Order: sequence, then structure tokens, then C-alpha cells
Amino acid sequence: MGLVDEAGKVLASDECPTDQASGFQSAVERIELMLRDCARRAAASIDGIGIGCTGPVYPRSGEIGEVEFLKTWKGANLIEALESRFGVGVALENDADAATLGEAFWGAGRGKARMLYVTVGTGIGVGIVLDGQLYRGVDDFHPEIGHQVIEAIGPQCYCGATGCWEVLARGPAMTEWMDAQVSTEDAALHLSAKTICEMAAAGHSLARAAVDRESHYLGLGLANLVIIFCPEVIVLGGSVMASLPLFIEGIREVIRRNCGLVPFERTEIRLSSLGPQAAIVGAARTWHHRFVEKGVPSVAQS
Repeated sequence: MGLVDEAGKVLASDECPTDQASGFQSAVERIELMLRDCARRAAASIDGIGIGCTGPVYPRSGEIGEVEFLKTWKGANLIEALESRFGVGVALENDADAATLGEAFWGAGRGKARMLYVTVGTGIGVGIVLDGQLYRGVDDFHPEIGHQVIEAIGPQCYCGATGCWEVLARGPAMTEWMDAQVSTEDAALHLSAKTICEMAAAGHSLARAAVDRESHYLGLGLANLVIIFCPEVIVLGGSVMASLPLFIEGIREVIRRNCGLVPFERTEIRLSSLGPQAAIVGAARTWHHRFVEKGVPSVAQS
């Protein structure tokens, strides 16, 4: 969490483990303490609160749905909890949508009417801006594009599908594949995606194969997005994309092979310019979007 000014600059920030087992009220108390400390350190007031939360969430009501990583929070209401403690407007979005707003206005998607933001880390999330508007589905739901099926006989995902994009291309998928290739003794190391990327950059052949596999599956999902949306730009963020130079040529090759019926060469692939602060900046932009702009402006106005 952090305090962000009107230009999208993070003035102060802090973090702690979510610790979902301690329950929702404990989390709200920690959020309050940390936000007030950020305001004190920045010598600034809190004019509003924006939240980016892994989904499914209900942006209008503030209620948390059936979130895989926040099971003890189901049915709790973040908007009501924080409005009562701070007395300011509170806005909630899916975390990918929040980061998308940050990148669209203060980041790598600035000035683009049609952009997608894809975050690749422990999962895969996608936010969509079309004609300057943040896209939401029915009942304001965030489309779970990370769970599009790209290999019908692939591994089982917690979402219920087999072979969805997230289960094949998220960071832990690289770890799982590496563990399956090496001896039992080596598998106990459970190398992180970051370490695998570092090994690949140093020339390790098996790590290089893991990167090639990741590039293939990332490329398949991104190719589908290019075919469906024909965006001006796809912005890539998340921990795995910190190593984008290792993946980019493989991704582009898959897009070239699969997107012949659309002008795929007109879609730019860019790395997030907000980096590790994308979540905080996006959350702040979520509040600005809801309470200041009353909707995302067109490109001509941004």
C-alpha cells in the first residue's frame, strides 16, 4: 500500500504479508495503521482510497467474492470497512483492472485508445481499455482472460478447466516443469521463476528450455488477444515479465504464426513502465477514475 499524488508519484509505501488466516478484521486494522503511517511520513492527507484486489470482486458494492487466495474474506466489504474508518470515498477494482488504469494514464499505455495490460506472476490477469474506456463484463465483472483454454488436454487448474493459460504460463508453471525434468534430489530445490530466468540468461540448457516453453505458452495467449482485440499496445507486467528480453522473440514468433488475418505488426508489445509500483499506482488511479473523472476520458482528453 502507499500514498500517491495527482501525478501518479508514490510518496510513501509499505507492505506486510496478507495473512488471510487471521481474518478480514485483522487485515483492515493493519491497512488502517499502515495507511496512516504512510500519510504521516509523506506529510500529506488521505483524500480517498483506491483498492486493487485479486478477484472475483464486486467493484460497485465493495464485496469480496470467492477469491482463491482470500477464502476467509468471502462476503466481506472493503469499501464499507475503510469508509467507516477514514471518512473518504473508497473505490475497488480487480487488481489487473486497477493496474490497467495506472498504465493507461500514468504508464506505458498513455495516449492509447485500445490497450491491454497483462500481468504474469503467480497467476495471469488481463485488463482491457477499448476506445478509452475500461471494459467490464456483466454485473461489472472482470473477464478472467487468464483462464482461457489454450491446451484442451493440459493440466488441471483450480478454476475447474484443464489447460487454461494461467496454469500453463504463470511463474510457478516454470518451476513445476523444471521439477518434472530433473532428478528427485534436484527437484527438491524448487527453483523460482526468477532463478530459472537467471540460469537461462547464463546459458543453462534446461533453464533455457523452460524459458522457450514459457515463451510458447505466453505467446499463444497473447496471440488470442491480438486476434480478438487488435489492440494498439499490450503492456506486460508482473514478476515474470521483469525478464521479458528472454521471452520476447519467442512470443513474437508465436504471434506471427497465429495472427495472419489481423495487422499484428501494428500491436506494440511493451514492458510496464510502472514496474513494481503498478499495483499501488493503479489502485490510486482507481479512486481517481471513480470519484474525480466519473469515467475514463477519451484519448483526446487524457
